[in-house]
Amino acid sequence: MKVEGRCHCGSISYQAEVDPSKVTICHCTDCQISSGAPFASGIVVMTADLEISGMPKTFAVRASSGSLATRSFCPDCGTPLFTQSEANSQFTSIRFPSLDDASGFKPMLDIYTASAQRWVCLDQSIPHFPQSPQQPNELDA
Repeated sequence: MKVEGRCHCGSISYQAEVDPSKVTICHCTDCQISSGAPFASGIVVMTADLEISGMPKTFAVRASSGSLATRSFCPDCGTPLFTQSEANSQFTSIRFPSLDDASGFKPMLDIYTASAQRWVCLDQSIPHFPQSPQQPNELDA
């Protein structure tokens, strides 16, 4: 399915071919800090299937997995847009809130639940992993 999204000010936009079942919630400390929220939500896509208009700024940090995670955001409004791990660079996670229409998606996986805030209510109908599953089709950020 094709999706479009953008930053808050509109200077960066993107479109991608996505699988709606690849929405992940990450509770790692790094995602909490970078999102300014108790978790970050993203939809994992093939990097080759992501087309970006505009020039996001990037910041790389050693993530909970030990891999270098490169986070992309708008240099004008600061909207978080993408995350890519050096361990799985063929995949990019699009920050879920930046989608133009997120109504057709539902999280399918919770990762790094060992560092989830105690007051966050985890959806018991989806799988939870205390760390990250070591599957090639998941972004380990």
